[in-house]
Amino acid sequence: MADPGMSVTPYWELTFDADGDVDGPERDRLMTQVTAHGVRDLLVFAHGWNNDRSGATALYRSFYAPVPALAPQARLGYVGVIWPSMRFSDEPIPDFPKSVAAVAAEPAPGPALDKDTRRALLETFPGRAPVIDQLARMLDERPGGAGRLAEFGRLVRLLVDDGRQRGVADTDEEGEPTVFTEDPATACDEFAEALAAVRSPGAPAGFSIPNPWEGAKELLRQATYYTMKRRAGTVGEHGLGPVIGQLAQAAAGVRVHLIGHSFGGRLVSFALRGLPDGVDTVKSVTLLQGAFSHYAFAGRLPQDPAKAGALKDRQQRIDGPLVCCYSHFDAALGTFYPLASRLSGDDRSCAGSEIAVVLGPEWGAMGHDGVQAVPGTARLDLATALAGPLPASGCVNVDAAAVVCHGGPPSGAHSDIVHPELARLVLAAGRVT
Repeated sequence: MADPGMSVTPYWELTFDADGDVDGPERDRLMTQVTAHGVRDLLVFAHGWNNDRSGATALYRSFYAPVPALAPQARLGYVGVIWPSMRFSDEPIPDFPKSVAAVAAEPAPGPALDKDTRRALLETFPGRAPVIDQLARMLDERPGGAGRLAEFGRLVRLLVDDGRQRGVADTDEEGEPTVFTEDPATACDEFAEALAAVRSPGAPAGFSIPNPWEGAKELLRQATYYTMKRRAGTVGEHGLGPVIGQLAQAAAGVRVHLIGHSFGGRLVSFALRGLPDGVDTVKSVTLLQGAFSHYAFAGRLPQDPAKAGALKDRQQRIDGPLVCCYSHFDAALGTFYPLASRLSGDDRSCAGSEIAVVLGPEWGAMGHDGVQAVPGTARLDLATALAGPLPASGCVNVDAAAVVCHGGPPSGAHSDIVHPELARLVLAAGRVT
């Protein structure tokens, strides 16, 4: 059921499982009530790294709060998508209360994996409790020797393999990342150096010796991200896309506006691939720090013109613009996303052990530098975009660093998205007044 404390009304939730199957009663409630409430414009928001309904609903409550005052004459409805994702509970999220576990850990550091993170891992990787327990012990004990890091990498692979076969990959990421299967000691060293650079920007090389076990925890974090990334595509294509098609039949004339944060951006983008033929109800898509390839919509990949992005030309399924917000303050996408890709062996252009990780273009993320290799893509700063009008169609990159700029390591400003300016941008993209 929807949270009675939601900041807007009417509000519905749509819950999907890992295979994209939707909660039937929730879907049916939406189909029957949208028209009854006289909704003309329906905002549909998909979260990113949240591991429970309350966290996702808190995001929706905060983001949606200013919308009614921004469009007082509009007949608006609101949807919060709930899908089985997770985040590490020690990741700070601006403007959100810290978890009890994170607060308790501040005076005296606790286990490397607090109980909230362990519980989330168990929910994300069902049936892998012994593996997760062993990984937690190794992170706490930090045993010496590259051989133990290799064992840690082997255990991480068990988690990745568990969900590897089901999911939608970007075309330029079809293979299994070898970061989870080859030379874990090197991977852990690289991640540790990147973490040190994020935590102490500007520090001279050699200022401190990063501990590879810090990198090992990041390796585990990347395994969960990889799993969630694939799952987001599945839920979008096989879950949300078909539901939007059903809504188009049940509530003709309702204009749908998709919003996605992080992997939720991937989810709503892949929903375009799951739209039934002839459905033109999606009037805008707004990506907030999208955690997937910036070449996803490309007709030809610059590094391999024989290949295309997984969502080639899917922006044409939108009867309006695809707006992609990005920020250079997003450390999760600016550092760790391409670093994991580099360690997979697909990008050799990065400087191996430098404090500042030099990124090759092959592995950039939407939320770091926007849509790439799509001819005609507009590029605006946030002030110009809000001054409007936005392009009526096609891809629009918006540099949102003016507001998406706060957050601590390791994710930086990745989750700093609750701003009225971004809510205004969503309305502008959908031509909602």
